[in-house]
Amino acid sequence: MSSRRSPGVAPSVAIVMPVRDEAAHLSESVGAVLAQRYDGPLEVCLAVAPSSDGTERLAADLAASDDRVRVVANPEGTTPAGLNAAISATSGEVVVRVDGHAVLPEGYVARAVELLAETDADNVGGVMAAVGDTPFTRAVATAMTSRFGTGDARFHTGGPPGPVDTVYLGVFRRDTLERIGLYDPSLVRAQDAELNHRIRVDGGVVYFHPDLEVTYRPRASLPALARQYFHYGRWRRVVVRRHPDSLAWRQAVPPVTLLGLVAGVLLGLAGRRIGWLAPALYATATLGVSAAEGRDLDPVAQRWLPLAYTTMHLSWAAGFLTSPSDLAAPEAWDPPSDGPTAAEAAGTPPTGDARGQPAAAVPTAGDDHDRGPHRVDPETEP
Repeated sequence: MSSRRSPGVAPSVAIVMPVRDEAAHLSESVGAVLAQRYDGPLEVCLAVAPSSDGTERLAADLAASDDRVRVVANPEGTTPAGLNAAISATSGEVVVRVDGHAVLPEGYVARAVELLAETDADNVGGVMAAVGDTPFTRAVATAMTSRFGTGDARFHTGGPPGPVDTVYLGVFRRDTLERIGLYDPSLVRAQDAELNHRIRVDGGVVYFHPDLEVTYRPRASLPALARQYFHYGRWRRVVVRRHPDSLAWRQAVPPVTLLGLVAGVLLGLAGRRIGWLAPALYATATLGVSAAEGRDLDPVAQRWLPLAYTTMHLSWAAGFLTSPSDLAAPEAWDPPSDGPTAAEAAGTPPTGDARGQPAAAVPTAGDDHDRGPHRVDPETEP
């Protein structure tokens, strides 16, 4: 967003959406994007991964029905590859990341652009408003919006506006992305946290504001929730290996807790009764918080809540502690100090859109969330 912009002229906006197997939600999500109350130019790019539910055909139909929408291929199927391909194929001065099954409030884009101008931030984001529609998912939504469940992550729990370490989804200045490099394509998960860390190391600002709220639907079963958080933990460990100073206290607590529980159980089994103190304290804390935080839940959801907390904590911790050192080779992508072009960061040349048009050229830096590990999914870890 140029500081030389004429007063009253709204910057151009590019909405980038990595999608895979989203046929059930994509029309509603794209419809909400196109219905944004925004006075400036707006373009939408769908980066479509190989899908089995007709997402590719639906995306092409959406592009054919509105000339603001274009489609690019994401053959790798990962979130960062799709995001980079979509950013590479667009030219908007502001880049808005949207999940394939998110439904934006109609004033989301306009408010985000206002906040970029008001705060001089490089990336702004808001609340990942977890909402459940079954007793289990309502319990998970409660856990995800609780400090006991996710620590001090304001994008989960809400809070006052201000600079933070990371935000949900994100609304970026394009010149910032081109200066520091786009998403690291080697990070299947945790790519948001890593990108936001680079922004802050570069002297930029990542800004949270509760006005920016997007509904999030939790995983629908306990095994799915466990897999999600296990993968979040193991990929966060990759980011910490590369950027040790990115580790926040809320991410250190689960591994320490799990190690304490294992040590306590081993001591207890060895005849040292004091060892049972650790699991007893954890169980007491979990049940106590569940009773307090779950007061407004239905009885079935109340019974799920302690399991939701425990699954989130211990799955994330197990993933973090067992993360292989070669999970993602750091040499897979090493952005130069002056930042790659958008096309270079995408990993592959941009493809044409659904109507056969060539992808838009993007200026170089010199021109200043249970389908397996490759599911297109935003970063939602605590």
